[in-house]
Amino acid sequence: MQNSVVMMAETKPVPRVGVVLFVLKGNSVLLGRRRSSIGDSTFALPGGHLEFGESFEECGARELKEETGLEMGKADFLTVTNNLFLEETKPAHYVTIFLRAVLADPNQVPQNLEPNKCHGWDWYDWDNLPQPLFWPLEKMVRSGFNPFPSECVLGLDGQ
Repeated sequence: MQNSVVMMAETKPVPRVGVVLFVLKGNSVLLGRRRSSIGDSTFALPGGHLEFGESFEECGARELKEETGLEMGKADFLTVTNNLFLEETKPAHYVTIFLRAVLADPNQVPQNLEPNKCHGWDWYDWDNLPQPLFWPLEKMVRSGFNPFPSECVLGLDGQ
């Protein structure tokens, strides 16, 4: 009986946790064209799976370094999404943590360190994003989501 319970637990799909980064530079965001069973040839943010014991920021910094060679500076939590990929060959369920990040050194140049997973990385103007976007990102953009920090607007009295 115990073996059958273990077998059932191993075959039942479970949600995964992903951490992705809006890496910002001026009015641009870093995007790469995916090579993946999910969202192949779409433009997506850098990121990956949260490992046991990692903070969201640690995961983001590790994934950014592994994928692009870039060193992350400050990162802030932005939002979380719940995405079901039911139309895929292998259906998946991801809870995705979105962070906003800046580079430790803004003069760093992204490298494609995982060419089997990505066609390459580049900076794209937020107001002129490439197409097609990875559908969770596309959904966010269409909803009016903006990863850039809002500017402080002073009242007439300077407050």
